[in-house]
Parts: sequence; C-alpha cells; structure tokens
Amino acid sequence: MITRAGFLAALVAGALLATAPARAAEPVTVFAAASLKNALDEIAGAYAKAGNPAPRVSYAASNTLAKQIEQGAPADLFFSADLDWMDYLAKQNLIRPDTRVSLLANSIVLIAPRDSKAEVRMGPGLDLAAALGPGRLAMGNVEAVPAGKYGKAALEKLGGWAGVKDKVAQAESVRAALLLVSRGEAPLGIVYATDAAADANVRIVATFPADSHPPIVYPVAVTKDSANPDPASFLAYLRGPTAKAAFEKQGFTVLNRSATAQQ
Repeated sequence: MITRAGFLAALVAGALLATAPARAAEPVTVFAAASLKNALDEIAGAYAKAGNPAPRVSYAASNTLAKQIEQGAPADLFFSADLDWMDYLAKQNLIRPDTRVSLLANSIVLIAPRDSKAEVRMGPGLDLAAALGPGRLAMGNVEAVPAGKYGKAALEKLGGWAGVKDKVAQAESVRAALLLVSRGEAPLGIVYATDAAADANVRIVATFPADSHPPIVYPVAVTKDSANPDPASFLAYLRGPTAKAAFEKQGFTVLNRSATAQQ
C-alpha cells in the first residue's frame, strides 16, 4: 500500500527527472589529415555555431593517424589524405564501410619561398638541381605520408627523382614540409595546392601534371569502434553545402562519392 508520504516522494522524484537537463551530447572526435586544417577548422566552427557539440579534431599525417586508430585511439571519424591508409584500416575491419565517402580531390605543386626567383620547367626530364643549389627539397616522408608518396611518384614519372633522392628533407607531415619552405629553410618543397594557398610566405613555382601521380582522393569514414551517436550527423554536415563552400574556398575539389556509388 502506498502511503501519502511515499506518494509525495515519488511525485517529487518524477518532477526532478522531468526538469533535469538532458545529458549533453558527446563531441565527435575526428582524426584528420594535416592538409585539411584550414577548411576543417572553419567547418567545425560552423557546426558548433549551429548548436551542435564542437568537434574535437586531431591533425597529423594520415599514416600517423591510421596507426593510432589501429592501436586503439578513440577516434569517431577518420579523414585521410589518400585511399591507401583508409584501405589499410578497412582491411583490418576498423572502419564502417557503409559510411565511407570519397569526399575531396587535390593536386600537388612545387613551391618556393615567396621572394625566391626559382624557376622550373615542369614536364618530362624534370631537373630540380639548379633550382635547389646546395639546399634540400622539402617533402612529406616519401614512404608513408600521402603527399610525400604522391610527390615521389610524380618525380619518378617525370624523371626527376634520381637527381634529388639524396637531397630530400623528409618531414613528418605535409604541413611540416610547408613550414620548412615558408621559413626559408628549404629552397623548394612539394605540397598540396591547398597548403600553398594557405601560406602567404610561399609561392607556387609549378603544378605537377595530374597524370604524373595517382589520383589524390580524400576519403572519410566512421570508425568501427566509435560509440558516439553523432559521427553520422557530422559526416552528413561534411557532405553538405556549408562544408562544400569551405572546402572549395581552400582549393579542394569536392567529389562527394559514397562507397556504394563507387562499386
């Protein structure tokens, strides 16, 4: 039998539960390629301004981020600068394949410090020796960092790798390579066109032909072990008009091709 005191206590408890604020949604953790920083910072800010939890974005080279996810780092979304590192995680069943999207495309360019007079004829028989002088060519690690792998492939295709392979300053990410040129510590560097556009202290000397390297595609996917209910919402936002405008402002080409559309 319910007493009057018990009834009143239950009534008060129910009222408290009804008026208690809902638990705040957990911010989405995004592991993103370093070259995405300018665009993704803007997009994350707009997403938060729209009333959503501000995403937590960790930037590094795609290979570094993929290895961290492999080792159990708590990422909800992986945004890679190439297909290889997304495929690497997919083969280990560490992403949700139905969420995978090839979102962006990019290009690679040869850059120099803003005041440099360096000139290079881009094409077969490419020779960077004269423009480099005693300096070194700044690139992402050519065996692991996507921009470094694309750069090496392009140099090999154009016949310029043999002349520079012993003069390469290999950086941990494409943004680190950009910084070497921006600071004047390297006379030339290979970065994405979007990186060059983001730094007023460098200029583009030449653009590598699109057929000199594999297509530069940025895939994004939800990680398999994500327990956060919101990654799908932010992924949809990345595919929407606000994000598209931010990506294009930085010089990316928006592909927005889902995994099912590519099959």
